[in-house]
Amino acid sequence: MEIVSEPVSPSGQFLSNSVLSLSIIAVMELKEHFDDSLSIIPFLKDVFIPINRRFSSIMVADEDGVKRWKRVEVRLSDHVNFPVFTAGMSAQFYDECFDEYLSKMATEQFPQSQPLWEVHVINYPTSHAASSIIFKLHHSLGDGFSLMGALFSFLKRADNPSLPLTFPSVQLHTSKYGRNFSMFRKVSTFFSYVYNSASDFCSSITRSCLEEDETPIRSGHSGEESLPVAITTITFTLDHIKQIKAKLGVTLNDVITGTIFLGARMCMETVSQGSGSARSTSFVVLNTRMLGGYKSVQEMLKPDSEAPWGNHFAFLKIPIPKLGDAEAKNNPLKFVMNARKIIKRKRSSIGAYLTAKYLLLVARFRGPNGASRCIRGTLENTSMGISNVRGPMEQVAFANNPINGLYFVVTGAPQSLGAGVTSYIGKLRVALLVEKDFIDLQKLKSQIEKAFEMISEAACREST
Repeated sequence: MEIVSEPVSPSGQFLSNSVLSLSIIAVMELKEHFDDSLSIIPFLKDVFIPINRRFSSIMVADEDGVKRWKRVEVRLSDHVNFPVFTAGMSAQFYDECFDEYLSKMATEQFPQSQPLWEVHVINYPTSHAASSIIFKLHHSLGDGFSLMGALFSFLKRADNPSLPLTFPSVQLHTSKYGRNFSMFRKVSTFFSYVYNSASDFCSSITRSCLEEDETPIRSGHSGEESLPVAITTITFTLDHIKQIKAKLGVTLNDVITGTIFLGARMCMETVSQGSGSARSTSFVVLNTRMLGGYKSVQEMLKPDSEAPWGNHFAFLKIPIPKLGDAEAKNNPLKFVMNARKIIKRKRSSIGAYLTAKYLLLVARFRGPNGASRCIRGTLENTSMGISNVRGPMEQVAFANNPINGLYFVVTGAPQSLGAGVTSYIGKLRVALLVEKDFIDLQKLKSQIEKAFEMISEAACREST
């Protein structure tokens, strides 16, 4: 077979080794029973695999020890799974079967002898869907922008397949140095920018060494990424979130991040009094491409693309406001405003980019595993991870079967709590992945739902 000369990118190597191995699980909830189980094989062969040659490649080390992508023959039967459950049972029974199957899949490692992806077809009706299709893709293949963009490339609009998908717009950050700024303001902003960048960079480096408090959402267990997990989702309406957003003059991300923070703190406090004020930090992933929406796969694969395929992300470490400091019962909006203040300050620095350059420098002298240890140390010393993707604004279909719901989670991180946020047809889905038998998933879910109600009620009392 052909040996692809393309080396595995540094970030791809950082996320796929014995130190750190991350994957993305994307779940599509179908409106109807999936009758085309046999057609999934030709679909993968003719549509999915051609999207990117990495889908038909494995990682190998050349004579110089450099990892490269090697094209191999893809045996689709090794990548497609059709789990069999007891027939004729209730939706609640299949909910339990689905949850157990998804949790088991989340902690399993990919065989290194075949391309790093899988598809699972769950042809049983749950309370959310008539059937479900699950894609599990290793993070070394690309980041959420690349992989979700690949999935969206073969989905069609349910109302009119000939029309392109549309996605929520993103407000890009523009330079602060506009014409109307005075010289004093420019100088002040410049020094603030430099200070923030240096502060964030130093924080990123030292965070991997500083031990974070063990709390009801951070166990600190060794080998946490291989421990059993549980997964559930929470659904919010975008219109409701936009009402809060408009009242407070914040972003949608500020609202949902503040909600997750407040709900997590309240859950901590119910489990262990006083832990709501413990030192806890969140690991928030950002897409570093300077663009406002998804690009086609063809555009991402161009050498000079502004939205290149691969892992192009950075991360922010955001302190989770303390429950006592924020006076949650009296003023839950402080969680939203504190999240906004911190995220806005960190976005106005290049600390995340400096950290990415630092990891490349570490890899040069200590190898990819050395850089992976730095990332792993940061993950281990933060209490939760949050990432998000934007889904289509209209309903889409897979093989002419409308999709009722979409969500994703990142697996393999040495953390007790992770959240994946997805927008789709007027709803925002928050998928929670937790360490099983350590975090009470239903309690956490109910506290996040309660936090949203508290924030919504408090926002309604605010004047525009």
